[in-house]
Amino acid sequence: MGLIERTGTIIKSKINKILGKFEDPRETLDYSYEKQLELLQNVKRGVAEVTTSKKRLELQKVKLEQNVQKLDEQSREAVKAGREDLARIALERKSNSQAEIASLTQQIADVASQQDKLVETEKRLSAKIETFRTTKETIKAQYSAAEAQVKVTEAVSGIGEEMSDVGMAVQRAQDKTETMKASASALDELVEAGTLEDVTGGTKDDIDRELSKIKSKGDVDAQLEALKKEMGK
Repeated sequence: MGLIERTGTIIKSKINKILGKFEDPRETLDYSYEKQLELLQNVKRGVAEVTTSKKRLELQKVKLEQNVQKLDEQSREAVKAGREDLARIALERKSNSQAEIASLTQQIADVASQQDKLVETEKRLSAKIETFRTTKETIKAQYSAAEAQVKVTEAVSGIGEEMSDVGMAVQRAQDKTETMKASASALDELVEAGTLEDVTGGTKDDIDRELSKIKSKGDVDAQLEALKKEMGK
């Protein structure tokens, strides 16, 4: 295989793959079924045309047979009348008509044989198309079911992914909540231990705060007097 042939094969393969991605097998099956129906209609038209042709030949044969009978009677009457010349003409025409009848008989037989073959072809084709139609509908139903299943699976997968994200968000929220609760508990412990001042006032009221101020001032005054005495020495 040459380079050009190999390149052509590769190109065709890629084109087929691209087309396969966008091709709906249901549409392809319906299209194929329609083309087969068109073929069947052509065969039926052929049967009708052949049947019409045979009928015309048969009518023509009937007319010739009637003419032969008439010429036979004319030849007899001419002999009775002593007109052998007329009898001869009638017999000659009769002979020609009989020859035409023989030819028509053969033609009718040939057309009838052709008609039988076309009718048989029509029957076989109709049976194959009906079988194809049943198969087509079965494949279409299976494809539709598979397509629906794929869509449902994709939807479920999407929900699973979303739920996974939601679960992670919930877990983060729970972790933050636990951290906040731990921090609040630790602060409570520090306040209770006196390490941190309870900015809310805790159990101290206004009187306690004033007494603390007085005590603090008394301590300062006592220290100042002591310093004075020390300096006076």
